[in-house]
Amino acid sequence: MNEALLFKIAAVGILVSVLSQVLKHSGREEQAFLTSLAGLLLVLFWIIPYVYELFQIMQKLFTL
Repeated sequence: MNEALLFKIAAVGILVSVLSQVLKHSGREEQAFLTSLAGLLLVLFWIIPYVYELFQIMQKLFTL
């Protein structure tokens, strides 16, 4: 995993938390929840290839 991915995840986390707080204080709890959910899904889509690679490595390790 490279450093750029970690910085992107951190940036999304900061952005989502700020947007969520702003939306909650303005009385839009539903949009705040959807913003948090969208941030989570975005990060999961970035991480899925690394998880797949980890499972492939584990499969090769145990089939030896």
